[in-house]
Amino acid sequence: MLRIIGYIIGIVVLAVAGILAVAAFQPDSFRIERSAVIDAPPEKIEAILTDFRRAKEWSPWEELDPNLQRTIGGAETGVGATYAWSGNNDVGAGRQEITAVEPGKLVRVNLEFERPMKTVNTVEYSLQPEGDGTKVTWAMFGPQPLIGRAFGLFMDIDAMVGKDFEKGLSNLKALAEQP
Repeated sequence: MLRIIGYIIGIVVLAVAGILAVAAFQPDSFRIERSAVIDAPPEKIEAILTDFRRAKEWSPWEELDPNLQRTIGGAETGVGATYAWSGNNDVGAGRQEITAVEPGKLVRVNLEFERPMKTVNTVEYSLQPEGDGTKVTWAMFGPQPLIGRAFGLFMDIDAMVGKDFEKGLSNLKALAEQP
């Protein structure tokens, strides 16, 4: 019986070591992005993105927790504006701060998650004129630690987060296209 348990433990150890070895060769950074064309000028979209008080109107995560606790601080809008949240397991907890705005072109945000796991990433909203509207590209990127690379072997993080970006862009489109 002890021999069987020893074999099982050995197999588990080898499997974990194999997964970590494969994960070690995965990229040590990630980038997730989605785009949508919105029939509104860049300035109107930028005004929504740089005002965290408006997050409830378009963020795909706001509706996942009716008891979400939010703290908006720093500058009222633009560089220095902050938004901290704490919620259920669907939304976790963290803080974001607008770190750069290139008028009509780019909004950059430092994003720090506390839960479900501590990470620091960058979010960028790029705004490019397209026809009578604006192409908005929502990107998130940052370092990919070994544990994240291991999870990535079994879960498609791009697809999981990407669907949230798509929903958020759809919400943003509906909001920005209102007269």
